[in-house]
Amino acid sequence: MVAAHHRTARRVLALVSALASVPALTGCGGVSFADTASTTFTTLGYGTDDALASDRVDTARAALKGLRIQVNEGQFDEQQFLSAVAAGDPPDAVHMDRTLIGGYAARGALVPLSDCIEKQHVDLAVFNRTALTEGSLDGTVYALPDSYNSRLMLVDDNVVRQNGMRASAVDTSDWDDLRALTEKLKKSAGGKLTRIGFDPKIPEFFPLWAKANGADLISADGRTAQLDSPEAVEALTYATGLIDAQGGWGRFKSLRDSFDQFGSKNQFARDQIGAMPMEDWYVDVLAEASPDTQLATGVFEDRRGRTLNWTSGFGWAIPRGTRHLDEACTFIKTMTATSTWVHAAKAKAEEVREGGHAYTGDVTGNLEADRVIEDEIWKPTGSKAFDQATRTLFAISREGFAVPSNAAGTEFKNAWQNAVNRVLSGEQTPRQALDQAQREAQNALDIANEGR
Repeated sequence: MVAAHHRTARRVLALVSALASVPALTGCGGVSFADTASTTFTTLGYGTDDALASDRVDTARAALKGLRIQVNEGQFDEQQFLSAVAAGDPPDAVHMDRTLIGGYAARGALVPLSDCIEKQHVDLAVFNRTALTEGSLDGTVYALPDSYNSRLMLVDDNVVRQNGMRASAVDTSDWDDLRALTEKLKKSAGGKLTRIGFDPKIPEFFPLWAKANGADLISADGRTAQLDSPEAVEALTYATGLIDAQGGWGRFKSLRDSFDQFGSKNQFARDQIGAMPMEDWYVDVLAEASPDTQLATGVFEDRRGRTLNWTSGFGWAIPRGTRHLDEACTFIKTMTATSTWVHAAKAKAEEVREGGHAYTGDVTGNLEADRVIEDEIWKPTGSKAFDQATRTLFAISREGFAVPSNAAGTEFKNAWQNAVNRVLSGEQTPRQALDQAQREAQNALDIANEGR
């Protein structure tokens, strides 16, 4: 046990050393968890910016009697987190992207939840299996699923109709037709791209394109990178080709960066895009920012015509060294419980409706909560566009795939994202970029798995 403890400490310290040159995220530095009183329970990486988030924290406060919950608002800060763990000064619970869980678990920065699950009778059957697996490593659960994001096809119905088509013409299963549609819907003026015909959403959505072409970026056990497979190379070649067909990355990115994405003059409201795959949360943004948008919603399909839903989201984990281990278990169990989600969804629905906007529903990592939200809380709004979007979301959210959890975590994700960026910038061909990414990713996996 002593030897295992020293190995864990060395792994965490080694990773902190590697991150020493990485600048802290603005607004996150300077938070010291050790300065808080013993009666204070701290979190990291969570925000309470709407009723769905704040109401759940209120429920957790009631469950943690005798402790004051201090929510350190803001995005998860990797350097701050690992430094705090290595110094024996961690937050009590951390909210992080599930793609990071495997890496932190392998380095000993997180507590396995096996005892927590057993002692507090956490029913794992209520969670979405894909989300639960994404928060696990080698079969051990390290994070309980929190949010759950699906990918929808969002189509500007006004744009496609102006071009003599219907939204159903946006078909990702036929890559030749999709390329032709992209070129037909794009628009340029004065040497500038003024409307994107189809946005493949790369580099972020490369796993979706690879999967559509039959490629998994990593083996199911999370130990062998598969970034250089012929199917992955073909997928990257095709997706970057869609951007080349619209004037190249420079012109494409310039227009995309100019979008008022969260405002009333967003790309759909101003007909600056024909179609794109997108995370489901963006439907909520559009419903509030531009409720009269002519939006149509579909699903992303693989090349065999099967619905393909790439899922992702956040999870609640317990850092090693927490001063309130039992209470941390109670906290994450409460935050992800069916009753907590349902109560919060009711509060959010009421808040949104009182503000004069359409409540477009919520999908969580909890299947039981999702059923109640769909059947009892969400109601048709009368807006065909947003009602269709919500029904589509509920339909596809029950099934999906995620990139398998792995011990390299951040390094693996960086390898394929950097590869896509090198292709977009013209530095390398898809084959060259993914060959390099394969070497980088496998080396990171081998180091992370050494001795495990």
